[in-house]
Parts: sequence; structure tokens; C-alpha cells
Amino acid sequence: MKNGLICSMSILMFFASCGKNTNNDLLEEGIPLKMATYRKKQVSDVVYALSFDIPSHKEDPIPANLKLNLQITDLSRPLYLDFNADASLLKGIKVNGQPHEIDHQMEHAILKDNLQKGANSIEISFNAGELSLNRNEDFLYTLLVPDRASTLFPCFDQPNIKASYILEVTAPEGWQVLGGAPLKESKKMGDKVRYSFDKSDPMSTYLFSMVAGKFESVTKNPGLFDMTLLYRETDSTKIAYSVPTIFDLHSKSVEFLKGYTQYEFPFQKLDFAAIPGFQYGGMEHVGAIQYRQSSVFLDESATERRRMGSAKLIAHETSHMWFGDLVTMEWFNDVWMKEVFANFMADKIINPSFPDINHRLQFMVSHYQGAYGEDRTKGTNPIRQSLDNLKNAGSLYGGIIYNKAPIMMRQLEAAMGENAFRDGIREYIANYAYGNATWNDLITILDERTPQNLKEWSEVWVNQSSRPIFQEEITYNEGKISSFTISQHAEDGSDKIWPQSFEMTLVYPNNQRIIPVTVSEKETNIDLAIGLPKPQAIIYNSDAFGYGVFPLQPSDLNIIPNLSDEVSRGYAYLNTYENIVAGKLSAEKGLELFLKALPQEQIELVNGLVCGQIGSVYWGYLSTEARAELQPAIEKLLWDELISENHAPNIKKNIFGLWKKVAYGENAMEKLYQIWNKSINIQDLRLNQDDYTDMAMLLAVYDHELAAEILDTAKAQLDNPDKIKRFEFLLPTLSSDASVRDDFFESFQNPANREKESWVIDACGYIHHPLRQASATKHLPLALDLLEEIQKTGDIFFPKRWLSATVGQYQSKQALNIVENYLKQHPDLEPSLKGKVLQASDDLYRFVNQQ
Repeated sequence: MKNGLICSMSILMFFASCGKNTNNDLLEEGIPLKMATYRKKQVSDVVYALSFDIPSHKEDPIPANLKLNLQITDLSRPLYLDFNADASLLKGIKVNGQPHEIDHQMEHAILKDNLQKGANSIEISFNAGELSLNRNEDFLYTLLVPDRASTLFPCFDQPNIKASYILEVTAPEGWQVLGGAPLKESKKMGDKVRYSFDKSDPMSTYLFSMVAGKFESVTKNPGLFDMTLLYRETDSTKIAYSVPTIFDLHSKSVEFLKGYTQYEFPFQKLDFAAIPGFQYGGMEHVGAIQYRQSSVFLDESATERRRMGSAKLIAHETSHMWFGDLVTMEWFNDVWMKEVFANFMADKIINPSFPDINHRLQFMVSHYQGAYGEDRTKGTNPIRQSLDNLKNAGSLYGGIIYNKAPIMMRQLEAAMGENAFRDGIREYIANYAYGNATWNDLITILDERTPQNLKEWSEVWVNQSSRPIFQEEITYNEGKISSFTISQHAEDGSDKIWPQSFEMTLVYPNNQRIIPVTVSEKETNIDLAIGLPKPQAIIYNSDAFGYGVFPLQPSDLNIIPNLSDEVSRGYAYLNTYENIVAGKLSAEKGLELFLKALPQEQIELVNGLVCGQIGSVYWGYLSTEARAELQPAIEKLLWDELISENHAPNIKKNIFGLWKKVAYGENAMEKLYQIWNKSINIQDLRLNQDDYTDMAMLLAVYDHELAAEILDTAKAQLDNPDKIKRFEFLLPTLSSDASVRDDFFESFQNPANREKESWVIDACGYIHHPLRQASATKHLPLALDLLEEIQKTGDIFFPKRWLSATVGQYQSKQALNIVENYLKQHPDLEPSLKGKVLQASDDLYRFVNQQ
């Protein structure tokens, strides 16, 4: 009888548990793919009604309420709401009007009771999670990509469950509030104001935005509809110079995209906020784009390259309204799709705004260095990566997505033809508007418009990593080319072949011969070259259209500066640098070329490229002894060019940016000091307050004898409160006392001290500056030990930037041993995070191994 009773009770408990949906087989930390796949089928028609009551004091919690309306079709499992915050923040839950227990496990709120098939309403009172809330004393903003919405409020934090939002924010009087939908009304509530917004358009959770604080506000109609800008910039010159341009560029971007996609602007509004210290250049939130303030507020001292970068940023984020916001990737393994189209379209958009710029050159300068910088490393990754849990999605971002992918897409457009490619994109946008799509969805559409097998083509370009290394084999007979073959092999040792097109230029004393090349096999015969005279040099990829490392002969170095075509010249400099990195050309020989080229290079983009390469070779590929030997001559050469009357202001700004980075010798430092205190005025060198602040900080790093006085004066010259706070944050890193710098770096163990990520990266740059590494190497184990926590608490670009600003600045065998020991001690390090370590330390590996 006892056994029978137990059996009966077990049966009853089994059915009771089934009724309560206790099947937790999908439960994991983060958002696993298996959970996301199930929920996509389980729920639909999601609407979040959110209210936040922001207190006057930053330390006080933010009370919040959520009313979640949705349709449920499957009750075989519980309803999992993602909430990656402490369970104590949840205050109460009701399901269809009935109280529900708070069951919070593994970053999820689990709902089992009172659910029904069909319409459901869930009410949750809670305090807002603050990991991604970016609270400051008098402003805050959300930044929720890729899976950070669940750190703020309970939700389905996956891109393919799109929802509408009804937002209400109560904020201190005097604050501005910006959301993703139009403001419906504002109502004074004592010493606060309640802002109520209309229902938003459907969007993924990572695109939800809320900005609130003491901002200036300006609304303009640049020709399409009203747009509003929030900002905290106080420099009247920058405001007058930048605000009209910001509105104009958004308007031009929208007009271009409407025409290209044949799809009207897809959302109710287009507003934007410029935020001091923002983690990225920009973020494409629906209806409320966020920008780093310094990226869009410029003045007349900005070079054309800087102005074009700002314009491209605005075009990039506006492009996301169609590519990413309207049509969103199904899962974050295809996050690259939204970024490649944003960059690809931005390059097309800015061309008319800069008619004097060579845009093929601009494309090369913008993308190739960033792509090669990661693809050459042992930590490289394919454009399309696998992802089993959204908690790891942040580490997918990087130079491959942002820079190699546009190069790939340009090759694809060329292979198909511009019209066929554009028509395919139009069909893609129309078919998947307000929904989600995969790369395979797009490639299927494009594949129908070309005889080429695009799925096969994309297998190597999109699903494989690394890049091709090209080699040449040429024979001559009686001074003429009798055979010419180029071959390619994968840098990673695999047997991949990259089908692509590019040009090469045969250089002769009085003329040049351009030969188009299409490669699709391991070896390609260049038949058009047969019978041509032996050239002085062969410049590969002279149109900067191909991708890889190309042959370079020592004799080419004398020819490169005299190439008449700026694209050919620019890519030849870039290819020279890649040959240095690959160990095929000595750093000294390459540096000699760049220094020879700099005085005569008057094209700003090429000049800026050469300046950057000089700095990279100087600090990354010269030994300490070689730097000490060459520094006086390099500094003098740059100084002579800086004071020369032969250069335009933008060229001088490039040269000055390089010169001040090597101006640490006694005489050079005194010149830097005199420029800072304005006792030396260099003709046509345009400097603003930010430049003077930067000089003051460099003088401290260089241990100028008046460093303390210089820093005091520099701080007193600031009047913008945000810039003053940044300056105060960085002061310990500028101290001549190594123990002060040590304590400051160790303070980063506390996540609260890492909240201002852009400031932290600047701080690491000063602490681990090459001139200070004797005292800073001991911090590298801590820098690496913090990496996994930084991935969890920081935003998507922070882990790589953290690594680049710490281990990425070193050259020593000791530093390399620290990196290798870390990797040995962490064999289970998440693969994409391990990739970031290998990417950031690539120069370190190469320098040590080339010694």
C-alpha cells in the first residue's frame, strides 16, 4: 500500500509539473541558439510598454515597470524572459492579472503559471539594470547591442523577435529625453517631467534607445522632415561649423538610400544625439541614432580626411535604417551583413559631398589597413562566424566585418555588374522589410541574376578566413616578357583560392601599361603581358581593387614615389608595409621609402597613410636601439616639413600628428612645449583646444620638467564639464610617479572604474606607452586576466581595444612570454576571444620572431 501511494503521488506530481511547464531543458546563461529557436516559434506580436522614473541622484535606483503584451502558441515549455541582472531588482510579476512568483535563474525570469495560448499580458515592476545604462551625473543613455537589452529590462533579447515599444520616461526638470518614436506629450510632475512617446515601429531589442539628460536641442528640416539633434558641446565654433552639416548629411544620406533601394524611409522619425565619451563612433538605434560627440562636432582645423570620416560615419548609421534596422539579421552570426552594407552604402553616399576626392583611394585607405590588420593574424576569422550563444556575439565584431566585408562586396558587385547587384538588393529589402534575413537569403536572390555560382564564390570569401599571398614567375627573352604567371596560396597554409579581379601596372621610363587581371585558379597566365618590354617595375593591384599580399621587388622602392596615379602610389605604399610585416622587407628599408615619400606627397589621403605607416614601423618594427639611433634624424626631417611653406594646412596637420609622437628628444620636446604655450606659431598649422590638451598630456608622458605646471594650466583652459572630467580621470596616468600609475591601472579590477571605456583606453595608452614599458610590463598579466570579465561587462569593441592598448603596444620577449603563458593557462578561452588576443599581439609576435 505504501509503494502504491508513492507511485500515485509521483504520477500526480508529474502531471502537476507538466501543467506548470517545468521543462527547463533550454535554460542556460546568455541566450543560447536552441532557446532562441524555440522562442521564435513560441511567441509573436510582442509589444513592450516601458516606464522609467529617473531620480535626480545617480546613486539612486531607477524604478521601472513593464507591461508586455504578446501572443503565445506553445505552452510545452515555460516562457523565458531574459534578464541579465540581479534577481533582487525584480519587485513583482503578474501574468494575465494574477500574481506570479519571481523565479530568476541563469539570467532568465521563468514564467510557468497562468499563461494561455493566444493573447497574454505580463506586468513586471523592477529596478532598471544598469550594466548598459551609461549613467552620468546629469545624463544617461542606453547602448544595448548585441544582447544588452536584457541587462536593462526583461525581454526576448534576440534579433528575430521584433517588437514595438511604448516608452514613458519621468526625468528631472531641465532634462531632455529622446526615444525611438515621436514624443506624444510631456507633463510636469512636481520637480520632474513625464515624457510619453508614441508606439514605435517594430525593431529588435538591441535597437531600443533612450537618451535623457541635460542636452542642448536643435530641430531642423534639411529638406525631408524635421530632425532633432541633442548635444553637450560648448565650443561655439564647433557648433556653428558642425550643426548645419550634420543635418545636411543625414538628409543627403536618406535621399540616396531611398533612390538606391527604391524603398521610402522606413521609420516614423530620424533624430540623433551626440554624446561625450560614447563607446563607438555611432550606433544606429531606430529613430534615435547615437554618435560620439567628437566624431561629428568638428571645426575648421579638421583635415579633409577627418571631415570625410565624419561624413562617412553619418552615412553609415543612416544606411543602417534600411540595412540592419528595417531588414535585420536572423541571428548574430550574420551581424556582418548589416555592417558591410552600411559601410558599402556609406562609401557610395559620400562621393557627391566630396567631389575633389578620389573615392577609390578613399575606399582603399578606409578599408584595407583594417582588413589586413586582422586577416594577417593567427586570430583571424571568417566574415561569417558561427555563434551558439548571444553572450559571445560581441566578440564577433572587428576589422573583418567592417573592412574585409566591404572589399568582398565590391568584388561581388563587380562580378555581377552594378545594375544586377542593385536590383537584387532592392528585391532583398522589399522581401524582408520589417523582418529578418540570412546571408543565404540574400545570396539566393543575387544568384538568380548572374551565371556565376555565387554560393561557391562566397564559400571562400565569406565562410573562410585568411588572405591570398601572390607570387610572380616571369621569364624574359631578348629584353621582352616571354612568360608571365602569377600564383596564389593562402596565408594560413590551406588550399583556398580567392576569385577576384584587379589591375597591375607595368612601369616604363616614359609610359605605363595597365593590364587587367582576373584570377580564379591557383595559377594564372598573364597573356596580355607576353611580348611587352621588360618594365622598370611591376605595381600589382594598382587599382586597389584586389585583396592579398602582392610581390614587391627592392628596385620597386625607387619607383613608387614617382608613380603618377595616386591610387597606384597609395596601394604600393600599403603593399610595402604588408611586406615589412610579413618579413619580406626590412623595417629600415621600408621606413626609408616612407620618409623619402612624405615630403613630396601632397595628396592628403596618401600623405596621411604614409604618416601612419611611419609611426607604425617606428614604434612596432624598430628595436629600441634603432629608434634611439634614428629618432633625431626623423624628428628633424618632420620638423623641417612642418615649418616648410610648401605644404597645405591639411598636410601639415598630418605631419604634426606624426611629429609630436616622436618629439620626445630634449630639443624636440622643447619645440613641442613652445607650440603648446603658443610662443611658436607654425604657419598654416590649424590647432584647436583638443590639440593643445593632447600636447599637454604628451609632454607629461615625455617627462617634461614643467609637466605638473603644464597639466595644471591645460586643465584650467578647459570650460566644458565633460572634458574636465575626462582630464581629471586621466591625470594619474600622466604622473611621473610610476606607483601612481600602477595604482590607477590596478583600480581597473573594479568594473565601476571601467565604465568610461574610451577614457580607459586612453589611460591604458599612456600607462603602457612604449617609453614607459619598463615600469608597466608587470601589469600585463592583470590586463589579460581581466579580459573575460571585460567581455562580460564591457561593450562590443572594448575587449580588442583593451588588448591593443596594453599588450598590443609591446615588443619585448618578456611581453610575448606573458601572452603565451596566458593562452596556455586558458585552453578553454572562448575562441573568438582568443582570436582577439592573437590579433592584438600580432605585431608583438612578429617583431620578436623576426629578431
